Formats: sequence, C-alpha cells, structure tokens
Amino acid sequence: MLIRPAGTQDLAAIAAIYNHAVLHTTAIWNDRTVDLANRAAWMEERQAKGYPVLVSVDAQGTVTGYAAYGDWRAFDGFRHTVEHSVYVHPDHQRGGIGRALLTALVGEAKRRGKHVMVAAIEAGNQPSIALHRSLGFVQTGLMPEVGTKFGRWLDLVFLQLNLDETAATPAAAAADGTAG
Repeated sequence: MLIRPAGTQDLAAIAAIYNHAVLHTTAIWNDRTVDLANRAAWMEERQAKGYPVLVSVDAQGTVTGYAAYGDWRAFDGFRHTVEHSVYVHPDHQRGGIGRALLTALVGEAKRRGKHVMVAAIEAGNQPSIALHRSLGFVQTGLMPEVGTKFGRWLDLVFLQLNLDETAATPAAAAADGTAG
C-alpha cells in the first residue's frame, strides 16, 4: 500500500467512496451523493488552505481510501485545531488502510504545526471509535440525537488528539522563542 497526496486523477475514486458512505452508512450525515465537480471544489479548498488530502493506493494503482482534514471551526481562535475524515472503500475495509491513512494524516498535522485533531464519529461506529482510541484519541464529548439518517436519531461522539506536548499557548511560546 502506498499513501500519497491526492490529485485530480483520484477524484472519481474519492467521490465513489464518499457516495457509498452516503448511501449505505451513518459515517456521513448527508442524504445526497456528490459529483466530480463537488469533490474537485472540496479538494481545491483544502489544498488552497495548505491542508492535505491523502489517498491510499494498492499495488495495482487502485485508490482504496482517502483522508483529509480541514478547519474545525471557522473562527480565528480555532486555527490550531483541525477536524479530519478517513474513508476506506468497502472492499478494502478491516485491512489496516484506515489506520495507515489516519497515522499519515496525524503526521501531516504535526508537521504543519497543528495542536489538536478532532474526530466527530457517529456513536454506533464502534470500529472507528476503537481505531481512534488505539491511536491515542480520547473521548471529550457525546451529543445525543443531534443528527438523523435512515429514519433514526444519531448520537455524535467527539474524540481529540493533542498533537504536540506544548502546554504554552502560541503567544507564550512565541514570547519565549519556542514557537516555530
């Protein structure tokens, strides 16, 4: 398996993986599928902000999953926190691809100086929650019945991972010369 930055040649595969999740899972709380133009705009927006979009590719060159992160909230004070997504093609799940993608994404966030990575996961998605916990994410919240899909209420679990050991705020670190 190879993990690399996504390119426009990967958009059809990314859209197919996303659309499968929309139609068959509660991992994405949307009811409508997307087209290539939507995924192109999504990828362009992330890349324009300097955020990674990664794909996993098998030995035959087939995209087996993707991962990305973006702003957690669109306010200046949250600029050091990102929320991520990881999706694996249904034919390739349970083979370590999600772990590899998430590990690579965490590495990218650390390299880019992010402080916290947030995961928002449907509470019934125990495999995803277990994966995140195994990588050091801790549950920080549970919001019951905040979403709906397939005719039922959904609960949202928040987990987070601190990406650095710095206890100082960015301003304090800059003042003492430890900020990068």
